[in-house]
Amino acid sequence: MAYDFSKLKSNIKETEDWLARELSGVRTGRATPTLLDIVKPEAYGTRTALRELGSVSVEDARTLRIIPWDKTLTKAIEKGITDADLGVGISTDDQGLRVSFPELTSERREQLTKIARDKTEQAKVTLRSHRTDAIKALEADEKAGGIGEDETKRLKGEVQKLIDSGNESLAKILERKEAEIAQ
Repeated sequence: MAYDFSKLKSNIKETEDWLARELSGVRTGRATPTLLDIVKPEAYGTRTALRELGSVSVEDARTLRIIPWDKTLTKAIEKGITDADLGVGISTDDQGLRVSFPELTSERREQLTKIARDKTEQAKVTLRSHRTDAIKALEADEKAGGIGEDETKRLKGEVQKLIDSGNESLAKILERKEAEIAQ
């Protein structure tokens, strides 16, 4: 009997995607627009995502350019970036804003690596939780008489293989991020 692991596979994929999104916000030596995703300036009476207020582009390796669609929001965007406490320099001109990211120190690189590892550990805990849920479902099916003991044991092995594969994926995501931070 083929057992349906689509929910488990979906949960593993969601966990991998979550980690990739979380780590995209961890700053590396390069300036990328995703670093400003956490900035939500006060605009039109509500907090609004920066990308909804203007275009964010890479000017050079350590500088981002923000061109607001409504020039009256320049000060609000500047305040939002300052409030986000990203440790960046901000300058304004008639076109919009320039956000300059300082060179990473070795101490800051170590902090960022620790943050990336912590987020990866959170993702691994989530995978373990998904494994526990899948195994409990298998054991419930066995008790209900849906599957036999040998089949349950075999399926538990398949669950573990899927989780191991997910953990390898998480390790690769972390490895890529650590390499980016080290640059």
